Amino acid sequence: QVQLVESGGGLVQAGGSLSLSCAASGRTFSGYTMAWFRQAPGKEREFVAHINRGDGTTYYSDSVKGRSTISRDNAKNTVSLQMNNLKPEDTAVYYCAAGTVWGARSLRNYDYWGRGTQVTVSS
Repeated sequence: QVQLVESGGGLVQAGGSLSLSCAASGRTFSGYTMAWFRQAPGKEREFVAHINRGDGTTYYSDSVKGRSTISRDNAKNTVSLQMNNLKPEDTAVYYCAAGTVWGARSLRNYDYWGRGTQVTVSS
């Protein structure tokens, strides 16, 4: 079992930055691919970024590519998402997720989820 707790959300003006963090406890953190998803009101949860277990390769959705950086610290069991140049359309609840499938971008490939942290970007 893996427990995930997100932090770092908040209210920010368009063009600003936020750093989200996810603390994991439980089984071996380094063995999981870690991802961030988000869900805006009235919309389905969507993939944002992941960082793979093992080689640490990353992948970003087109909506955040070039504006966001995902990183992990296996010694501290944390994964972070730095978001820059935020836009109102980035407003959503952001979720941290853990799974064992390398390169996964689908919700169904992630086994463990945090409760989410709200990000609100004002125009």
